[in-house]
Amino acid sequence: MWHAITAQIFVIWTAIAAANVEKNIFLAPEAVKIPQGQLYLDQLQLETLTSATPTLRRQLRAAFPTPSQPRGPTSWFLLDSLTPYQRYEIRVCWLATQPTDFTVNTYRVPEVFESPELVSSLALYSEERQSLQQPETSTLNWKHRAKSSLLFLKIDAAADYLTTNTTLMQNVPWVDVDINPYLLNLLPKSLVPIGIHLTIVAVAAWYLSKAIWSFLDQVSKSRGDPKNAANQQEKDI
Repeated sequence: MWHAITAQIFVIWTAIAAANVEKNIFLAPEAVKIPQGQLYLDQLQLETLTSATPTLRRQLRAAFPTPSQPRGPTSWFLLDSLTPYQRYEIRVCWLATQPTDFTVNTYRVPEVFESPELVSSLALYSEERQSLQQPETSTLNWKHRAKSSLLFLKIDAAADYLTTNTTLMQNVPWVDVDINPYLLNLLPKSLVPIGIHLTIVAVAAWYLSKAIWSFLDQVSKSRGDPKNAANQQEKDI
């Protein structure tokens, strides 16, 4: 019976699955001094995730690899006001019918500013956002803050499929990114409802199977009791 219930749960969750998921898990670093000498972080106008709003769903631009972008277009985010040494999970979700190769990396602030390649990529992305007149999503005043636990998030998205649909090949659909914290560094917050659901089903199945077993055991014993059989024969006579 337990196997039947498990199979039904599997079928239900499989039926509602509509996307592939790529995960990257990291630990938040210790609080560091925010650099003020180079590009101010608020001038980058990056989408910012904080410990108060750890979950954010956004679309990422994906494209087919080119010589200048072998891993596809790059998107940058800021992870700010994290809880030091807490585990977080980055989930990149995309349509199951749209195979995409994702490269997800997190960098400490000094790593980015000390790498010419990373600084160039970050500056180019920031300029592209401003040229497209994207609204500024960060309202944090970095100039008056001394320290913070923060990371740069870099995601490359390269399309990895071939189709005869010319329009689809030229205009690759966008994908979503979802970032969640871990509870007690053990379980992603997004899996809590599923865990509660499975726990309830498991407990209910255990009690139900116990009740059914007790009922069948009583029926079996009553039919196999010699006294009951003799009494039944006397009644028949």
